[in-house]
Amino acid sequence: MAFPDFRAADAIAVRNSVQLLDGPLDPALPTPCAGWTLADLLAHMTIQHRGFAAAARGEAWPLERWSPRPLPADPFAAYAAASDEVIDAFAAVDALDAPMPLPEIAPDPIPTWRGIGAHAIDYVVHGWDVARTLGVPFALPEDVLTAVLPIAESVPDGPNRDREGAAFAHAQPVPADASTLDRILLLLGRKP
Repeated sequence: MAFPDFRAADAIAVRNSVQLLDGPLDPALPTPCAGWTLADLLAHMTIQHRGFAAAARGEAWPLERWSPRPLPADPFAAYAAASDEVIDAFAAVDALDAPMPLPEIAPDPIPTWRGIGAHAIDYVVHGWDVARTLGVPFALPEDVLTAVLPIAESVPDGPNRDREGAAFAHAQPVPADASTLDRILLLLGRKP
């Protein structure tokens, strides 16, 4: 049985986020993530890369290790290194149906293809968050957006989005003529 392979889309989204963050950064800038500064978002993104990379390698990464840590002296270098780490770890995956332990997402391991898909959609959205924060344009190839749109469409919109620390806010109305990117963002509670 063939499983969806989100690795190429994920790598493009992650590399795009690295390019957006390459330059002078004001860590105090507010982001579209309620209550988060750019420093908070960057710390979250960095630890997510490290956790997903560990999971792809089959390493234990307990829930408490998913909590963001203070940014190092060179947060961009740390983020870029974590980005390379997760891209490399995903590229080395042999079996997309192998169990991937992601305690932050689910109590039991999920298939690796789903874990990589979750990471890919997160980095499409977080890339947009970064671009919006910095006031710069955000663009990804349409094939990347089309690949991850079904993931956005499958994320349940219910009480789980009300809990503290929920990955996404409630879905917003999606106009019929919305672009693929806007459709993803609206489905995941962002307001493009």
